[in-house]
Amino acid sequence: MTAAEQLRNEQADFVAGVAGELTGFLTARQSVMSGISPDIEPIMGSISNLVTGGKRLRALMCYWGWRGAGGEAGASQVVTAGAALELFQAAALIHDDIIDRSDTRRGGPSVHRRFSQLHTSQGWALDSERFGQAAAILAGDLCLSFSEEAFTDIGERAASGSRARLIFNLMRAEVMAGQYLDILEEVAGPVRDRAGAVGRAQSIIRFKSAKYSTEHPLALGGALAGASNELLRGYSAFALPLGEAFQLRDDVLGVFGDPLTTGKPAGDDLREGKRTVLVALALDQASPEESAFIDASLGSPDLSDADIREIRRIIEESGALQATEVLIDEFGAAAFDALDGLALEDLPKTALRRLAEATVSRAS
Repeated sequence: MTAAEQLRNEQADFVAGVAGELTGFLTARQSVMSGISPDIEPIMGSISNLVTGGKRLRALMCYWGWRGAGGEAGASQVVTAGAALELFQAAALIHDDIIDRSDTRRGGPSVHRRFSQLHTSQGWALDSERFGQAAAILAGDLCLSFSEEAFTDIGERAASGSRARLIFNLMRAEVMAGQYLDILEEVAGPVRDRAGAVGRAQSIIRFKSAKYSTEHPLALGGALAGASNELLRGYSAFALPLGEAFQLRDDVLGVFGDPLTTGKPAGDDLREGKRTVLVALALDQASPEESAFIDASLGSPDLSDADIREIRRIIEESGALQATEVLIDEFGAAAFDALDGLALEDLPKTALRRLAEATVSRAS
């Protein structure tokens, strides 16, 4: 078997193991929830639907962090950790879609939209939108609870006071802080000092996305396998800039991505009012009239296709798009340089390189 075949097979086995772990975990919880009431089924179904598929980026970062620190291939502890990360990711997506008023997720209705549609189809009383959002908040909360349960199932390596537990706890707290900074910037950004907008946007992506997408999952896998502090610092030097490049690419796709590839409507981030690094650069570099147009347009759910095309033009012609691409290249280069310096065996190092390449150049 070639090294490439070994990597492919081992990674596929792990992804299948995480899928099986999630199925078994949710099936067991389904029996408990059904005992409360069969009416709970739509909530459980929404969670199961969301954790089925996806890129498994966070779980894979955790796995190769484990393997890079000497962990055994396919070990149950890292499979369970991967499942816990996927459940946490599902919770974050459910709540993020509510916050962003996003109607779609992975090419289908978002969870709150599914519950609104259920309300309408059943002819229930009161407001369908309010019901959809309330039900989805509870589904996200249940996902958070399940994530904690799954992580605890790892056992002693994830016990209170362990490095893995500290990383897991910090990851969850930072995501919530980053989410708040994000919604704060949407409402306060227009009246704040524009000179600090890029810095504030970079702080948001670091704590809302970059750390929990790559840095913390990689460190979590390493900590579970008993990685040294030196290796964990090396993991961070690689994974943090990678995560920042990942989110900057996401921001570009949120404005310029193909809906058939991204699974979300074109310009969705603009309708949601996202004050990303891309937008902050445009506000800084465009003419006063153009910046005023962007400011007045961001966050309008009724933003027309023509308005979106105009904002895209401003972003491109102001140089903001090119500047963002330069940042992506710089963060990517920093990540690959740090990876080159990591003292890892060939298999995990190659796997991390391939994950990094896919993350930086992705189209969805």
